[in-house]
Amino acid sequence: MTNNNKIEKVILVDQNDKVVGEMEKMEAHLKGILHRAISVFIINSKGEWLIHQRALNKYHSNGLWTNTCCSHPYPNETSFDAANRRLMQEMGMQASLQEIFDFTYKEDLDNQLTEHELDRVFIGFSDDKPQPDANEVLSWKYITYEELKEDIENNPERYTVWFKKIYERVEEHLKVKN
Repeated sequence: MTNNNKIEKVILVDQNDKVVGEMEKMEAHLKGILHRAISVFIINSKGEWLIHQRALNKYHSNGLWTNTCCSHPYPNETSFDAANRRLMQEMGMQASLQEIFDFTYKEDLDNQLTEHELDRVFIGFSDDKPQPDANEVLSWKYITYEELKEDIENNPERYTVWFKKIYERVEEHLKVKN
């Protein structure tokens, strides 16, 4: 179940993650205003990463490959709760999630939109088979880090801008954890 029937708002923040207001999601992306976001990575017991190809009807970066799921917390929702909510909404799965880092970025996208996000990155481990929402996900697969890194190096245009910024940091976290 997605939130397509009502206007979605995002949480506007300053560089220190202090809440400064809320704004309709599309307006924030049109104006490039800094707001909170979440990115979730699921790894299976073989060490493979669950990635997905964004549905063709997405408002930006459609058809591109990215991490397991990503979105924005609603006003008055924690980033942790948003990560769990979107993992269920997009991929039809649950996992015990842990925040591993956050980062801020600003990048121009397609459709005259700008991502300017303070993105909290979560990781979880699961062997569950995804049951993705077709409105969110065109395709999905498990892939080794080595295969992923090689494909991103050879075909960077196939991947979302934020995913290319963080996948190596996620791998560094996994190496330290093991």
